[in-house]
Amino acid sequence: MLVFLKLGGSLITDKTREETPRLGIIRRLAREIRIAHRARPDLRLLLGHGSGSFGHFAAKRSRFLGRTTLDPAAYARVGAAAARLNRIVTDILVEEGVPAVSLPPSASARCSDGRLQHLATASIDTLLAGGAVPLVHGDVALDDVRGATIVSTEDVFVYLAKDVRPARIILAGEVDGVYTADPMQNPEATLIGEITPATFAEVVELLGGSAGVDVTGGMLSKVRTMVDLVAAHPELEVCVISGLEAGRVEEALTAGPDAGGTLIRGLC
Repeated sequence: MLVFLKLGGSLITDKTREETPRLGIIRRLAREIRIAHRARPDLRLLLGHGSGSFGHFAAKRSRFLGRTTLDPAAYARVGAAAARLNRIVTDILVEEGVPAVSLPPSASARCSDGRLQHLATASIDTLLAGGAVPLVHGDVALDDVRGATIVSTEDVFVYLAKDVRPARIILAGEVDGVYTADPMQNPEATLIGEITPATFAEVVELLGGSAGVDVTGGMLSKVRTMVDLVAAHPELEVCVISGLEAGRVEEALTAGPDAGGTLIRGLC
């Protein structure tokens, strides 16, 4: 079984404070991933993580988006910020026994007007076949219309899903699924247990953006991307869970959709 797991930027960093990693949370998540990976011999795993308060702050400060030509200085600054967080995550994963190999999307990504058109995948196939854990992340990319853009981890997952074909995608963030309102601000918010392409229109007005700095659209953008993906690949299931509660990521990797949160699927 091949699973894509994203560790959200709001989970592994404090998105209200520039370049502030949550080191304890990253290390606990790495341990949960190691335990699940070793407990399930049939599990193949591809990891991704958001850029959090590293790339998002750098992108906003340099006004990275909205340009029509490449600004090499801004491109370098945002890419370097994203790489700094990736180095932290990679090092902790390896220290905790996860054979994670970082594959920055910017090394091969090509976009057109913000849409990912090309990404090298040969190394991912080889690493997965050998039992390693490829690690991608939100990153900068060259764009033939805008000069440069940002590709989110979800963008990378969508591109890879066409060829690599995961059985499940797990998105681990701060909150335990998709809610009718922001549960961190509204105690009356209720969990939406399941979302399908047929029901997405009913919940789209309830979904807001992201707390802190997020230049990739927040929860609404992420859910819309995943709904479009399961519509194109009905056999695929996407789980949105919280990574703040100890053991939830491990449970999602080993127990499947029964781990709770919100299930996004294409089949009714």
